[in-house]
Amino acid sequence: MTAPTPTTHRRPTDPQGPTGQLATWLADTSLEQIPDSVRERAAHLVLDGLGCALVGAQLPWSRTAVAGVLALEGAGDVPVIGWGRTTSAPAAAVLNGTFIQGFELDDYFARAPLHSTSLVLPALLSTAAQLKTVSGAQFLRATVLGFETGTRVGLALHGSQMLSRGWHSGSVFGTHVAAAASGVLRGLDAAAFEDALGLAGTQSAGLMAAQYEAMSKRMHHGFASRNGFYAAGLAQAGYTGIKRVFERPYGGFLSTFGEGHDPDASQITKGLGEEWHTREITVKVHAAMGGLHPAIDAVLAMTADRVLDAASVESIRVEVPDAIYHHGWWEPERPLTTIGAQMNIGYAVAAALLDGQVRPEQFTDARVNADDVWELIARTEVALVDEPQDSSWTVAGYNTRVTLGLCGGEVLTHALNLPHGGPGVR
Repeated sequence: MTAPTPTTHRRPTDPQGPTGQLATWLADTSLEQIPDSVRERAAHLVLDGLGCALVGAQLPWSRTAVAGVLALEGAGDVPVIGWGRTTSAPAAAVLNGTFIQGFELDDYFARAPLHSTSLVLPALLSTAAQLKTVSGAQFLRATVLGFETGTRVGLALHGSQMLSRGWHSGSVFGTHVAAAASGVLRGLDAAAFEDALGLAGTQSAGLMAAQYEAMSKRMHHGFASRNGFYAAGLAQAGYTGIKRVFERPYGGFLSTFGEGHDPDASQITKGLGEEWHTREITVKVHAAMGGLHPAIDAVLAMTADRVLDAASVESIRVEVPDAIYHHGWWEPERPLTTIGAQMNIGYAVAAALLDGQVRPEQFTDARVNADDVWELIARTEVALVDEPQDSSWTVAGYNTRVTLGLCGGEVLTHALNLPHGGPGVR
């Protein structure tokens, strides 16, 4: 079928509430209302996501995922990126999202952590396969509106606090990203978007303990992409979801997932159509969890003009804020898995110091469990520090400082708030 144009303009149950305002904005916003710079950033992120999918498609855990998912789902007509195969639309959303997230190379939004393209792109590819024709303009509009939805819902939940509490933040509010993007491509009206957002919220999940050794951390955003794809499709078919899902005091999305840390529903609509968070979505330059990038950048800056080995370094101290501390620091034990290494501050800093980079080759089994790395990890202290490391920092960020104590008494220290890879940060 052709990408539909709504023939009705039904209203949400409360057009003035946060759910209703977002649903109406998704239904009514045209591509022409999106600034050129935002469209350009979104297109760049799609290309980055495709590149990440190609890198991730044939990794060992991705091959295991393909075997398992295709055994459950079977045949279909939606491409599985990097495989030359097709499967059902929901299965393709799971797998393509898993590939994009497959090696910690994909984009992230720092203020409310999620990996936007691993949610949007798989849902749109699966949706487009069910439509007769989809133009580039339609695809781009759906991409931007999906990106904007995820960042806003994440900010309403104080997304970094979700990580501190053990939720995989991006997969929790990622269902709304995929539902919004797929719903835009399907041409939902505002009332149907309200249903889609409600259906998305009731499917949200993701436990961050998956970061230590489980393959499933790679699949969380794929699950969310599939669930959002389902939410939009069900809403289009007339299947109703939770009404006013963001403002319900009992069993609503914000009241339940945000219990204990004062979610702010106003963030969903603040500056809607005027302030574009897509510009802030960061492209990774290191193959590690996004919250570790400032620490990696700090080490690389301090060692740019010198070569250090494990014997040269007496101590390492890394100071980070709450979410990064809880998400990225635990006392690692050998043998450390690849996913554990990509999440752990101690390993990331050691690899950056010894190798001068944190790329896929730093995460082979041999490198992850090498003696020189573990010598440095044993000398690493990680401290929770939420106060700004520099009084000149006026925007929220990652507030990270690394201090190296070298043999002979020299001390190097460097602080960073924002990592490389974001707009305006080089």
